[in-house]
Amino acid sequence: VTFVAVSILWVVLGVFGVDDAINSSVGLLSDDANAFNINDYVGYPRVVGFTLVISAINVILITAIATIGAYLYNLATQLLGGIEVTLSDER
Repeated sequence: VTFVAVSILWVVLGVFGVDDAINSSVGLLSDDANAFNINDYVGYPRVVGFTLVISAINVILITAIATIGAYLYNLATQLLGGIEVTLSDER
């Protein structure tokens, strides 16, 4: 989902011309207008690669945190007793 969201956001920013606006703004500050290109630093392949790395790290961290959370929950219910719920079919 993150990969698709970042890809859509990148396409929308490209359609609105944000990269050209950044290039022209930086060009006004420097002597050589063509010396800076934002796509050299944060181009689509680099953004997608960064998104994939962050998404993979996110999956690993959320899995580890969920495992630790389940263990702590089970430990707390064993120590404190918890509430017992029994579900049955009525006949």
